[in-house]
Amino acid sequence: MSVPSATPYEPKTRLGRVTNFVDSRVSGSAMVKEFGRKVFPDHWSFMFGEVALYCFVILLLSGTFLTFFFDPSMAETHYHGSYVPLQGVEMSVAYESSLNISFDIRGGLFMRQVHHWSALLFVAAVSVHMLRVFFTGAFRKPRELNWVVGGVLLILSLAAGFTGYSLPDDLLSGNGLRIIDGVIKSVPVVGTYISFFLFGGEFPGTDIIGRLYMLHILLVPALILLMIAIHLFMVVIHKHTQFRGPGRTNMNVVGYPVGPVYAAKAGGFFFIVFGIIAIIAGLFTINPIWNYGPYDPSPVSAGTQPDWYIGWVDGALRLMPGWIGNIPMEWNIPFPWGTNTLSFNVLFPALVPAGIVFTLLFTWPWIEAWLTKDKRVHNLLDRPRNAPFRTGVGVAGIIFYCTMWAAASSDLIATHFHVSLNDVTYWLRFLVIFGPLIGFAVARRIALALQRKDREIVLHGVESGRIVRLPHGEYIEVHEPVDEFKRYKLVDFDSPEAIPAQPDARGKVSGKEKLRGRLSRFFFEDRVAPVTPRELEDAHHHESPAEVEAAEEDQNSITNR
Repeated sequence: MSVPSATPYEPKTRLGRVTNFVDSRVSGSAMVKEFGRKVFPDHWSFMFGEVALYCFVILLLSGTFLTFFFDPSMAETHYHGSYVPLQGVEMSVAYESSLNISFDIRGGLFMRQVHHWSALLFVAAVSVHMLRVFFTGAFRKPRELNWVVGGVLLILSLAAGFTGYSLPDDLLSGNGLRIIDGVIKSVPVVGTYISFFLFGGEFPGTDIIGRLYMLHILLVPALILLMIAIHLFMVVIHKHTQFRGPGRTNMNVVGYPVGPVYAAKAGGFFFIVFGIIAIIAGLFTINPIWNYGPYDPSPVSAGTQPDWYIGWVDGALRLMPGWIGNIPMEWNIPFPWGTNTLSFNVLFPALVPAGIVFTLLFTWPWIEAWLTKDKRVHNLLDRPRNAPFRTGVGVAGIIFYCTMWAAASSDLIATHFHVSLNDVTYWLRFLVIFGPLIGFAVARRIALALQRKDREIVLHGVESGRIVRLPHGEYIEVHEPVDEFKRYKLVDFDSPEAIPAQPDARGKVSGKEKLRGRLSRFFFEDRVAPVTPRELEDAHHHESPAEVEAAEEDQNSITNR
């Protein structure tokens, strides 16, 4: 005997029937139900990742428009477009098509500037998002690999920006490629061959624009999309981090669900970002390639500045001296096939600063876990002041980066402020070496001072401005206790202690463990411990509330008379 099947559900509206048709074939409702219930915490600092994502979407949209009209050819032609000052000038087809986009395609200049401004904002948003993750400790277990994905995404964003910046083949971008060519040729033995292969002959060659174009529109965006997908997948798997507060633990997430709250907020925020970029692109000129002219290897214009995200490499090259004491930075090394020149004054600043920054960036989660011997899962974030050693390291890195960034404008600093270019270079060399050390020490001391201030607020409250006289004649200022919500945030944090070198299973202390012990003592010897319940209770009983209230009543009665 067969059991009659249930009557299938039939929606009454056309939209319902279409939705039911799709859902019955792809099971979309299950995915919407699963992801729509995901809870995300609400904090303003989390928006930087969203800004980066929205800027990338805008880059894809504006870049698609530009792709229809850009011709990545280095073939020679003569310009006969609308921009009169360049008519008849010999140039590449790539530069001609860039001018045509700017002056002859309706909305072309606006879309070029939308693309360029959104690229700058994309790299900035990724950078600030990485800084937020670093300073709050969101990279710790189990999110170390997601931190590495973020570092790869940052490198890819730099690559996307530089490859796109070089495509117009104007004088400014050509000078940037000239610097890259010099760095490649400084690589011993194989540098010249790599340059010939990349540029398609002696610089500037005939192939570099087409190859950068393929990288810019295909490979790099595809890798960025892959990294974004992996990043978001890991966010869903690991759940979102959250700041400490009442009811927030390592086992829960306090916030709002994706649907409908965050879906609506994200949609509105996307159009806000799009509108701001459109306003900036419509009002402020960026990269006026018609002022620079086509690229010619013979002239180098004064005052040229690369985009900010790549300027630190240019600044490192400017800071590197040709001699250190009596030691030259160019060595001629004899080989069986001839003499090769090893140009440390180019190779060192081009590779070493970037190697230091990105090596520390990728390995820091494991360095910190090794120093603190902390293998726990961390879903709660730190306030930067509550991790003084990490905050100091982050500030040192920012100073190191910004000093090299400023060095890329050393000539403009000298001309605008009417100072010697040599003096500017000497000061920047001093800052790039000692600035990070000074910044680390100052930031660490400030963080410890803020912790001590928080401890004082928890134990004694905040100043009320009311002065009372106690019965025995003492004058005191009445402090008002902080509310429980704020007090919870001030006392709920981890304060790692210095852990001396520990022997292994055989009772031997290795050299690596001794180094860890010395670093641990250096980073964590100065610390401010969180306020314990016993300390809070003793502080509240230190001043008699009854005496203070009686004194205030006496003052009020005298005033009323």
